[in-house]
Amino acid sequence: MTAPFSRAAFSRAALARSAIRLAGRLGRSPDGLHGLLARWGIAGIFWRSGQTKVTGFALNESTYDLFRDEYRVPLLPPDLAAVLATVSEHLFPALLVVGLASRLSAAALLGMTLTIQIFVYPGSWPDHLLWASALVYVILRGPGELSLDHLIRHRVCRHRVCRRLDPHPESARISS
Repeated sequence: MTAPFSRAAFSRAALARSAIRLAGRLGRSPDGLHGLLARWGIAGIFWRSGQTKVTGFALNESTYDLFRDEYRVPLLPPDLAAVLATVSEHLFPALLVVGLASRLSAAALLGMTLTIQIFVYPGSWPDHLLWASALVYVILRGPGELSLDHLIRHRVCRHRVCRRLDPHPESARISS
């Protein structure tokens, strides 16, 4: 007489149960972790790019050449575009790392990403789409609980006005 359940069927059922439990645990991961990873990941990309354009606190001459000869961004003189881009590639990633003015910083870097996509490297859309997805996450969901923005909003600003300005109040969040 054979057993009603074979070892293989039992193993598949146990594996399926384990997978379902793991998926449930992953679904309960904190939003703060998602925001932190999105902020730090995209900050690293822009920071490293900015670092290639400077030596110490001075812009490299090659940076100006790059904006004059290769990038040629419309509407801005190349020397001004070089300075603005380099400052932006340092300022906004630094703000994202600590989570201060996160939505503003993400919006500024999204603007840079769109400019790069449209005018500089249109063939690099897979990279730019990945950058944009992280930036849009921060813009729409905020920087998360692991940020100075969160600390300021929830520890310093306890007025009703601040609570009305919060697009994602804790009580309104749906957990799944």
